[in-house]
Amino acid sequence: MYTGKTLFAQLMDFLPWTTFQRLVDRYDGNRGVRILNCAEQFRAMGFAQLTYRESLRDIEVCLSAQAEKLYHMGFRNPVKRSTLADANERRDWHLFADFAQVLIRQARALYASDTLEIDLDAMVYALDSTTIDLCLALFDWAPFRSTKAAIKLHTLIDLHGSIPTFIHISDGKMHDVNVLDLLSYERGAYYVFDRGYVDFERLHALHSAGSFFVTRAKSNMKARRLYSHEVDRTTGVICDQRIVLEGHYSHKGYPEQFRRIRFKDPETGKNLVFITNDMTLPALTICLLYKNRWRVELFFKWIKQHLRVKRFYGQSPNAVKSQIWIAISMYVLVAIVKKRLQLEASLYTLLQILSVTLFEKMPINKALLCTPYTTESDRADNQLNLL
Repeated sequence: MYTGKTLFAQLMDFLPWTTFQRLVDRYDGNRGVRILNCAEQFRAMGFAQLTYRESLRDIEVCLSAQAEKLYHMGFRNPVKRSTLADANERRDWHLFADFAQVLIRQARALYASDTLEIDLDAMVYALDSTTIDLCLALFDWAPFRSTKAAIKLHTLIDLHGSIPTFIHISDGKMHDVNVLDLLSYERGAYYVFDRGYVDFERLHALHSAGSFFVTRAKSNMKARRLYSHEVDRTTGVICDQRIVLEGHYSHKGYPEQFRRIRFKDPETGKNLVFITNDMTLPALTICLLYKNRWRVELFFKWIKQHLRVKRFYGQSPNAVKSQIWIAISMYVLVAIVKKRLQLEASLYTLLQILSVTLFEKMPINKALLCTPYTTESDRADNQLNLL
Protein backbone atom coordinates (compact mmCIF):
# COMPACT_ATOMS: atom_id res chain seq x y z
CA MET A 1 0.00 0.00 0.00
CA TYR A 2 1.30 3.47 -0.91
CA THR A 3 1.92 5.55 2.23
CA GLY A 4 3.72 8.54 0.72
CA LYS A 5 2.46 12.02 -0.11
CA THR A 6 -1.14 13.01 -0.74
CA LEU A 7 -2.13 13.78 -4.32
CA PHE A 8 -2.40 17.45 -3.38
CA ALA A 9 1.20 17.50 -2.15
CA GLN A 10 2.40 15.68 -5.28
CA LEU A 11 0.54 18.16 -7.48
CA MET A 12 2.09 21.10 -5.64
CA ASP A 13 5.55 19.58 -6.23
CA PHE A 14 5.17 20.45 -9.93
CA LEU A 15 5.25 24.16 -8.99
CA PRO A 16 8.57 26.10 -9.03
CA TRP A 17 8.55 27.11 -5.37
CA THR A 18 12.01 28.68 -5.54
CA THR A 19 10.69 31.14 -8.13
CA PHE A 20 7.60 31.70 -6.00
CA GLN A 21 9.78 32.61 -3.01
CA ARG A 22 11.74 35.10 -5.11
CA LEU A 23 8.46 36.77 -6.06
CA VAL A 24 7.39 36.81 -2.41
CA ASP A 25 10.64 38.58 -1.53
CA ARG A 26 10.15 41.03 -4.40
CA TYR A 27 6.69 42.05 -3.18
CA ASP A 28 7.58 41.66 0.52
CA GLY A 29 4.59 39.37 0.84
CA ASN A 30 5.51 37.74 4.15
CA ARG A 31 6.32 40.92 6.03
CA GLY A 32 4.82 40.75 9.50
CA VAL A 33 3.24 37.35 8.86
CA ARG A 34 3.08 34.87 11.75
CA ILE A 35 0.68 32.31 10.29
CA LEU A 36 -0.52 31.57 6.75
CA ASN A 37 2.36 32.84 4.66
CA CYS A 38 2.02 33.48 0.92
CA ALA A 39 2.80 29.88 -0.03
CA GLU A 40 0.10 28.58 2.33
CA GLN A 41 -2.35 31.17 1.01
CA PHE A 42 -1.64 29.99 -2.53
CA ARG A 43 -2.11 26.34 -1.50
CA ALA A 44 -5.39 27.07 0.28
CA MET A 45 -6.79 29.04 -2.66
CA GLY A 46 -5.52 26.42 -5.10
CA PHE A 47 -7.24 23.72 -3.05
CA ALA A 48 -10.46 25.74 -3.24
CA GLN A 49 -10.20 25.93 -7.04
CA LEU A 50 -9.49 22.23 -7.48
CA THR A 51 -12.31 21.07 -5.17
CA TYR A 52 -15.00 23.65 -6.05
CA ARG A 53 -15.22 25.29 -2.64
CA GLU A 54 -17.97 27.91 -2.51
CA SER A 55 -16.81 30.11 0.38
CA LEU A 56 -14.05 30.75 2.90
CA ARG A 57 -16.02 28.83 5.51
CA ASP A 58 -16.25 25.94 3.07
CA ILE A 59 -12.44 25.98 2.66
CA GLU A 60 -11.89 26.04 6.41
CA VAL A 61 -14.29 23.17 7.14
CA CYS A 62 -12.94 20.91 4.40
CA LEU A 63 -9.31 21.41 5.38
CA SER A 64 -10.00 21.02 9.11
CA ALA A 65 -11.72 17.68 8.36
CA GLN A 66 -8.29 16.40 7.25
CA ALA A 67 -6.27 18.06 10.00
CA GLU A 68 -3.85 15.15 10.38
CA LYS A 69 -2.75 15.52 6.73
CA LEU A 70 -2.39 19.31 6.58
CA TYR A 71 1.27 19.48 7.65
CA HIS A 72 2.31 17.14 4.85
CA MET A 73 0.24 19.20 2.41
CA GLY A 74 2.28 22.31 3.20
CA PHE A 75 0.19 23.92 5.98
CA ARG A 76 1.96 24.61 9.27
CA ASN A 77 -1.26 25.59 11.06
CA PRO A 78 -5.01 25.09 10.53
CA VAL A 79 -6.42 27.46 7.91
CA LYS A 80 -8.92 29.95 9.37
CA ARG A 81 -11.33 31.80 7.14
CA SER A 82 -10.64 35.19 8.78
CA THR A 83 -6.89 34.80 8.28
CA LEU A 84 -7.37 33.74 4.66
CA ALA A 85 -9.75 36.65 4.08
CA ASP A 86 -7.19 39.13 5.44
CA ALA A 87 -4.47 37.62 3.26
CA ASN A 88 -6.62 37.94 0.13
CA GLU A 89 -7.43 41.54 0.98
CA ARG A 90 -3.93 42.75 1.77
CA ARG A 91 -1.33 40.78 -0.18
CA ASP A 92 -0.51 42.22 -3.56
CA TRP A 93 -2.26 40.35 -6.37
CA HIS A 94 0.68 41.09 -8.68
CA LEU A 95 2.59 38.34 -6.84
CA PHE A 96 0.13 35.71 -8.08
CA ALA A 97 -0.11 37.30 -11.53
CA ASP A 98 3.66 37.11 -11.97
CA PHE A 99 3.73 33.51 -10.75
CA ALA A 100 0.98 32.59 -13.21
CA GLN A 101 3.11 34.06 -16.00
CA VAL A 102 6.00 31.80 -14.92
CA LEU A 103 3.72 28.77 -15.22
CA ILE A 104 2.41 29.99 -18.56
CA ARG A 105 5.94 30.15 -19.96
CA GLN A 106 6.56 26.57 -18.80
CA ALA A 107 3.30 25.35 -20.34
CA ARG A 108 3.92 27.09 -23.65
CA ALA A 109 7.33 25.43 -23.93
CA LEU A 110 5.72 22.02 -23.31
CA TYR A 111 2.94 22.56 -25.87
CA ALA A 112 5.05 24.33 -28.51
CA SER A 113 5.39 21.16 -30.58
CA ASP A 114 1.63 20.55 -30.72
CA THR A 115 0.26 20.98 -34.21
CA LEU A 116 -2.81 22.86 -35.33
CA GLU A 117 -5.29 21.52 -37.84
CA ILE A 118 -3.84 24.19 -40.15
CA ASP A 119 -0.53 23.64 -41.94
CA LEU A 120 1.08 26.87 -40.77
CA ASP A 121 4.60 27.29 -39.41
CA ALA A 122 3.90 30.34 -37.25
CA MET A 123 2.50 31.26 -33.86
CA VAL A 124 -1.25 31.77 -33.81
CA TYR A 125 -3.05 33.67 -31.05
CA ALA A 126 -6.75 34.24 -30.42
CA LEU A 127 -8.00 37.31 -28.56
CA ASP A 128 -11.35 37.75 -26.87
CA SER A 129 -12.96 38.81 -23.60
CA THR A 130 -15.62 37.50 -21.25
CA THR A 131 -17.77 39.39 -18.77
CA ILE A 132 -18.37 38.22 -15.20
CA ASP A 133 -21.43 39.82 -13.64
CA LEU A 134 -21.19 41.09 -10.06
CA CYS A 135 -23.46 42.70 -7.50
CA LEU A 136 -23.23 46.50 -7.73
CA ALA A 137 -23.82 46.95 -4.00
CA LEU A 138 -20.82 44.77 -3.12
CA PHE A 139 -18.47 45.51 -6.04
CA ASP A 140 -19.01 49.23 -6.63
CA TRP A 141 -15.40 49.54 -7.86
CA ALA A 142 -16.30 47.59 -11.04
CA PRO A 143 -18.99 49.67 -12.82
CA PHE A 144 -20.77 48.16 -15.80
CA ARG A 145 -24.41 49.23 -16.05
CA SER A 146 -26.68 51.35 -13.90
CA THR A 147 -28.01 48.31 -12.05
CA LYS A 148 -25.06 45.92 -11.90
CA ALA A 149 -21.30 45.66 -11.74
CA ALA A 150 -18.99 43.42 -13.75
CA ILE A 151 -15.39 42.68 -14.58
CA LYS A 152 -13.93 41.66 -17.91
CA LEU A 153 -11.23 39.08 -18.56
CA HIS A 154 -9.40 40.11 -21.74
CA THR A 155 -7.44 37.05 -22.79
CA LEU A 156 -4.97 36.19 -25.53
CA ILE A 157 -4.41 32.44 -25.87
CA ASP A 158 -1.79 30.48 -27.74
CA LEU A 159 -3.72 28.05 -29.94
CA HIS A 160 -0.94 25.48 -29.46
CA GLY A 161 -2.43 23.92 -26.35
CA SER A 162 -4.95 26.71 -25.60
CA ILE A 163 -2.62 28.30 -23.05
CA PRO A 164 -3.40 31.91 -22.05
CA THR A 165 -0.44 34.19 -22.72
CA PHE A 166 -1.95 37.55 -21.80
CA ILE A 167 -4.74 38.36 -19.35
CA HIS A 168 -6.00 41.79 -18.39
CA ILE A 169 -8.71 42.24 -15.76
CA SER A 170 -10.74 45.43 -16.11
CA ASP A 171 -14.12 46.78 -15.08
CA GLY A 172 -17.08 46.00 -17.31
CA LYS A 173 -17.01 49.36 -19.08
CA MET A 174 -13.66 48.94 -20.79
CA HIS A 175 -14.14 48.46 -24.52
CA ASP A 176 -12.49 45.41 -26.02
CA VAL A 177 -10.60 47.33 -28.68
CA ASN A 178 -8.59 49.23 -26.05
CA VAL A 179 -6.80 46.00 -25.14
CA LEU A 180 -4.92 46.16 -28.45
CA ASP A 181 -2.96 49.08 -26.97
CA LEU A 182 -1.70 46.78 -24.18
CA LEU A 183 -0.37 43.97 -26.36
CA SER A 184 3.23 43.47 -27.44
CA TYR A 185 3.05 42.02 -30.93
CA GLU A 186 5.27 39.13 -31.97
CA ARG A 187 6.80 39.50 -35.41
CA GLY A 188 5.44 36.95 -37.90
CA ALA A 189 2.65 35.79 -35.57
CA TYR A 190 -1.06 35.69 -36.42
CA TYR A 191 -3.65 37.39 -34.22
CA VAL A 192 -7.25 36.27 -34.66
CA PHE A 193 -10.16 38.20 -33.16
CA ASP A 194 -13.74 39.13 -33.90
CA ARG A 195 -14.94 42.40 -35.44
CA GLY A 196 -15.35 44.05 -32.03
CA TYR A 197 -11.60 44.68 -32.21
CA VAL A 198 -11.63 46.32 -35.63
CA ASP A 199 -9.99 49.73 -35.36
CA PHE A 200 -7.97 50.53 -38.45
CA GLU A 201 -5.40 52.71 -36.73
CA ARG A 202 -4.68 49.95 -34.21
CA LEU A 203 -4.67 47.31 -36.94
CA HIS A 204 -2.09 49.34 -38.82
CA ALA A 205 0.09 49.42 -35.70
CA LEU A 206 -0.14 45.62 -35.62
CA HIS A 207 0.76 45.48 -39.31
CA SER A 208 3.72 47.84 -38.81
CA ALA A 209 5.05 45.53 -36.09
CA GLY A 210 5.41 42.76 -38.70
CA SER A 211 2.44 40.74 -37.40
CA PHE A 212 -0.67 39.49 -39.16
CA PHE A 213 -4.32 39.88 -38.22
CA VAL A 214 -7.37 37.86 -39.22
CA THR A 215 -10.78 39.23 -38.35
CA ARG A 216 -14.24 39.85 -39.75
CA ALA A 217 -15.22 43.02 -41.54
CA LYS A 218 -17.91 45.28 -40.17
CA SER A 219 -21.01 45.62 -42.30
CA ASN A 220 -20.49 49.36 -42.81
CA MET A 221 -16.87 49.11 -43.96
CA LYS A 222 -16.34 51.19 -47.12
CA ALA A 223 -13.61 49.88 -49.39
CA ARG A 224 -12.63 49.87 -53.05
CA ARG A 225 -11.64 46.67 -54.83
CA LEU A 226 -8.26 46.78 -56.54
CA TYR A 227 -7.79 43.19 -57.71
CA SER A 228 -9.64 39.87 -57.53
CA HIS A 229 -7.82 36.53 -57.29
CA GLU A 230 -9.14 33.34 -58.81
CA VAL A 231 -10.90 31.10 -56.27
CA ASP A 232 -12.33 27.62 -56.16
CA ARG A 233 -15.94 28.13 -55.17
CA THR A 234 -16.41 24.46 -54.31
CA THR A 235 -14.36 25.12 -51.15
CA GLY A 236 -16.85 27.76 -49.98
CA VAL A 237 -14.64 30.72 -50.86
CA ILE A 238 -16.70 33.14 -52.97
CA CYS A 239 -14.09 35.84 -53.62
CA ASP A 240 -10.57 36.85 -52.63
CA GLN A 241 -9.83 40.52 -53.24
CA ARG A 242 -7.24 43.17 -52.58
CA ILE A 243 -8.89 46.33 -51.32
CA VAL A 244 -8.12 49.78 -49.98
CA LEU A 245 -10.28 51.73 -47.55
CA GLU A 246 -12.30 54.65 -48.91
CA GLY A 247 -13.46 56.53 -45.82
CA HIS A 248 -11.31 59.55 -44.96
CA TYR A 249 -10.52 58.59 -41.36
CA SER A 250 -10.40 54.86 -42.12
CA HIS A 251 -7.92 55.38 -44.98
CA LYS A 252 -5.87 57.72 -42.81
CA GLY A 253 -5.71 55.09 -40.07
CA TYR A 254 -4.87 52.23 -42.48
CA PRO A 255 -3.54 53.65 -45.79
CA GLU A 256 -2.21 50.36 -47.21
CA GLN A 257 -3.86 47.50 -49.07
CA PHE A 258 -5.18 44.36 -47.42
CA ARG A 259 -7.33 41.36 -48.37
CA ARG A 260 -11.06 40.82 -48.19
CA ILE A 261 -12.27 37.23 -48.42
CA ARG A 262 -15.92 36.26 -48.68
CA PHE A 263 -16.76 32.75 -47.49
CA LYS A 264 -20.04 30.83 -47.39
CA ASP A 265 -20.27 28.68 -44.28
CA PRO A 266 -21.50 25.23 -45.41
CA GLU A 267 -22.99 24.52 -41.97
CA THR A 268 -25.08 27.67 -41.53
CA GLY A 269 -25.28 28.97 -45.10
CA LYS A 270 -24.18 32.43 -43.93
CA ASN A 271 -21.80 34.61 -45.90
CA LEU A 272 -18.81 35.69 -43.81
CA VAL A 273 -16.42 38.46 -44.81
CA PHE A 274 -12.86 38.23 -43.46
CA ILE A 275 -10.11 40.82 -43.69
CA THR A 276 -6.39 40.21 -43.24
CA ASN A 277 -3.06 41.83 -44.02
CA ASP A 278 -1.54 38.49 -45.08
CA MET A 279 -1.21 38.49 -48.85
CA THR A 280 0.26 35.01 -49.37
CA LEU A 281 -1.75 32.38 -47.49
CA PRO A 282 -4.51 30.57 -49.38
CA ALA A 283 -7.95 32.07 -48.81
CA LEU A 284 -9.28 28.86 -47.25
CA THR A 285 -6.43 28.87 -44.71
CA ILE A 286 -7.45 32.37 -43.63
CA CYS A 287 -10.99 31.10 -43.11
CA LEU A 288 -9.73 28.14 -41.06
CA LEU A 289 -7.63 30.46 -38.93
CA TYR A 290 -10.72 32.42 -37.98
CA LYS A 291 -12.62 29.20 -37.33
CA ASN A 292 -10.03 28.26 -34.70
CA ARG A 293 -10.90 31.42 -32.77
CA TRP A 294 -13.62 29.37 -31.05
CA ARG A 295 -10.90 27.89 -28.83
CA VAL A 296 -10.68 31.06 -26.78
CA GLU A 297 -14.44 30.91 -26.23
CA LEU A 298 -14.07 27.28 -25.13
CA PHE A 299 -11.36 28.42 -22.71
CA PHE A 300 -13.74 30.93 -21.13
CA LYS A 301 -16.49 28.34 -20.95
CA TRP A 302 -14.11 25.83 -19.36
CA ILE A 303 -12.80 28.09 -16.59
CA LYS A 304 -16.29 29.41 -15.81
CA GLN A 305 -17.68 25.89 -15.47
CA HIS A 306 -14.77 24.17 -13.72
CA LEU A 307 -12.99 26.89 -11.72
CA ARG A 308 -14.19 29.46 -9.21
CA VAL A 309 -14.16 32.72 -11.19
CA LYS A 310 -17.87 33.59 -10.92
CA ARG A 311 -18.20 33.44 -7.12
CA PHE A 312 -15.60 35.33 -5.15
CA TYR A 313 -14.31 34.83 -1.62
CA GLY A 314 -13.66 38.58 -1.15
CA GLN A 315 -15.08 41.84 -2.42
CA SER A 316 -12.04 44.08 -2.86
CA PRO A 317 -10.22 44.42 -6.19
CA ASN A 318 -7.15 42.77 -4.66
CA ALA A 319 -9.10 39.73 -3.44
CA VAL A 320 -10.91 39.29 -6.76
CA LYS A 321 -7.77 39.59 -8.88
CA SER A 322 -5.81 37.27 -6.56
CA GLN A 323 -8.52 34.63 -6.88
CA ILE A 324 -8.64 34.91 -10.67
CA TRP A 325 -4.86 34.64 -11.08
CA ILE A 326 -4.67 31.64 -8.77
CA ALA A 327 -7.49 30.03 -10.78
CA ILE A 328 -5.48 30.59 -13.97
CA SER A 329 -2.43 29.09 -12.24
CA MET A 330 -4.40 25.95 -11.40
CA TYR A 331 -5.62 25.63 -14.99
CA VAL A 332 -2.07 25.94 -16.32
CA LEU A 333 -0.71 23.61 -13.62
CA VAL A 334 -3.10 20.83 -14.63
CA ALA A 335 -2.07 21.40 -18.27
CA ILE A 336 1.61 21.08 -17.26
CA VAL A 337 0.95 17.87 -15.32
CA LYS A 338 -0.97 16.43 -18.27
CA LYS A 339 1.99 17.04 -20.58
CA ARG A 340 4.79 15.99 -18.24
CA LEU A 341 3.07 12.73 -17.28
CA GLN A 342 2.02 12.18 -20.93
CA LEU A 343 -1.63 11.69 -19.99
CA GLU A 344 -4.26 11.16 -22.66
CA ALA A 345 -7.20 12.33 -20.53
CA SER A 346 -8.69 15.78 -21.05
CA LEU A 347 -8.17 18.64 -18.62
CA TYR A 348 -11.80 18.26 -17.57
CA THR A 349 -11.29 14.59 -16.68
CA LEU A 350 -8.08 15.29 -14.77
CA LEU A 351 -9.73 18.07 -12.79
CA GLN A 352 -12.69 15.87 -11.90
CA ILE A 353 -10.38 13.13 -10.65
CA LEU A 354 -8.33 15.56 -8.58
CA SER A 355 -11.43 17.13 -7.05
CA VAL A 356 -12.35 13.89 -5.26
CA THR A 357 -8.90 12.39 -4.59
CA LEU A 358 -6.68 15.23 -3.35
CA PHE A 359 -6.43 13.74 0.15
CA GLU A 360 -5.66 10.23 -1.12
CA LYS A 361 -2.15 8.79 -0.81
CA MET A 362 -1.32 7.15 -4.10
CA PRO A 363 1.10 7.85 -6.96
CA ILE A 364 -0.23 10.75 -9.02
CA ASN A 365 0.52 9.10 -12.37
CA LYS A 366 -1.54 6.09 -11.29
CA ALA A 367 -4.41 8.22 -10.02
CA LEU A 368 -4.62 10.20 -13.29
CA LEU A 369 -4.05 7.30 -15.63
CA CYS A 370 -7.81 6.92 -16.18
CA THR A 371 -7.72 3.19 -16.92
CA PRO A 372 -11.13 1.92 -18.01
CA TYR A 373 -13.19 0.03 -15.46
CA THR A 374 -13.39 -3.70 -16.11
CA THR A 375 -15.35 -6.50 -14.48
CA GLU A 376 -14.59 -10.14 -13.96
CA SER A 377 -17.61 -11.28 -15.91
CA ASP A 378 -15.45 -13.37 -18.24
CA ARG A 379 -14.06 -15.65 -15.56
CA ALA A 380 -14.81 -19.35 -15.86
CA ASP A 381 -17.08 -20.79 -13.16
CA ASN A 382 -19.70 -23.48 -12.73
CA GLN A 383 -22.67 -21.14 -12.22
CA LEU A 384 -25.55 -22.17 -14.45
CA ASN A 385 -27.66 -19.70 -16.38
CA LEU A 386 -31.21 -19.61 -15.02
CA LEU A 387 -32.67 -17.92 -18.10
